[in-house]
Amino acid sequence: MQIRRVVTGHDDRDKAVFVDDGHVEPTTVVLSTTTYHELWRADSVPTFPDAGANGSKTTFFPAAGGYRFFILTLPPGDGHANLDDVDVEAGLRELQEKLPGVLETNDFDDPGMHTTDTVDMEIVLSGAVVLELDDGVEKTLHAGDVNIQNGTRHRWHNRGTSPVVIAVMMVGAHRR
Repeated sequence: MQIRRVVTGHDDRDKAVFVDDGHVEPTTVVLSTTTYHELWRADSVPTFPDAGANGSKTTFFPAAGGYRFFILTLPPGDGHANLDDVDVEAGLRELQEKLPGVLETNDFDDPGMHTTDTVDMEIVLSGAVVLELDDGVEKTLHAGDVNIQNGTRHRWHNRGTSPVVIAVMMVGAHRR
């Protein structure tokens, strides 16, 4: 999927201007078949006027009060690449480099399950996806459905035959 991002900002006279209009390259890693198109990010609350610059990113997940906005594409299957032909150590290094912090959220005793300190607002743009919570409880979400993920342990399944595309807005939160 090709994603176009148009960004506005302010010029030196505080006038609204377009500052970017271009395609966003996807992020992929060899250990996963999932694709991420990162659209916008910050690790703190924005202030205006600003030049419309994208914030810096230290981790895939935002700090408390920060945010991430991205498009997630889940191909059919479990989202894991065939590891027979993959250097797993190199793949883990690549994952940490491209999506820092993702490994730390995963439950390695229950592959795919993960917990993040974020509120995730997700809308399914196309396809159907199964959201699984603790104890195997599941709901199927279809195009147009919205999920609000409140820092809960979960995993996604694409049991269909075509990719699922989800727009995700994450806001960093504190866990007690």
